[in-house]
Amino acid sequence: MDLGLAGKTALVTGASMGIGRAVAVALAKEGVKLAVVARRRELLERLQDETGKLVIIPQDMLAPEAAQRVAEAALDGLGSVEILVNNAGGSRRFGVDASEAQWEEAITLNFTRHRQLTHRLLAQMVARKWGRIINVTGKSEPEGINGAFAAKAAMHSWAKGLSREVGRHGITINSIPPGRIDSEQIRRNYSPERRAKEEREDIPVGEYGKPEDLAHLVCFLASPLARYITGTVIPVDGGMRRYQF
Repeated sequence: MDLGLAGKTALVTGASMGIGRAVAVALAKEGVKLAVVARRRELLERLQDETGKLVIIPQDMLAPEAAQRVAEAALDGLGSVEILVNNAGGSRRFGVDASEAQWEEAITLNFTRHRQLTHRLLAQMVARKWGRIINVTGKSEPEGINGAFAAKAAMHSWAKGLSREVGRHGITINSIPPGRIDSEQIRRNYSPERRAKEEREDIPVGEYGKPEDLAHLVCFLASPLARYITGTVIPVDGGMRRYQF
């Protein structure tokens, strides 16, 4: 299927590994011109070796003014940003006695920077009467207190509200909460025994997903073919999510 993405421009945050890297590779294969963001330049340079020319933006999204710097660098390098993939983030579980600094870090990285970056790029999307915003978020079934879960819930609510404001300008915004996607972070945080147990007992399709499984959906949602899909939350989790809606 021709997704009609060739020649489009996109900015992908958290692009150095895992889901973000797979998204960047998939979009590049569709002929999209890319700007990519991550803290480690060397990993972005390896990505460039695989995909071809990229606008490389080494940036810690927790840093003050990060959203402004990233938006300016992407627009300078690409001329426009028609597709924005908000993927940067991190999950650190903490307890009821968590400090304000812990909460601030979680909310900033997983919600505030995405909101700021999106709003800095909206005007040029509105001017072109076309845009795609895709957020890689998180599940809505927290096992305990986790600042990232709260931030991802905020992302879902904000994205739904924004979809109602910008739809008339040809701009869609959707969120994708991944399930268990095999990645460096997963392998670091979950033992082989735990992964095997989850595959047997919790995931209906019987295995962890691959970053490419999510990247394929991103490509479709970024395409002109997905013009009538907006304000949604679409899990990619092999059926792991237990809620019916």
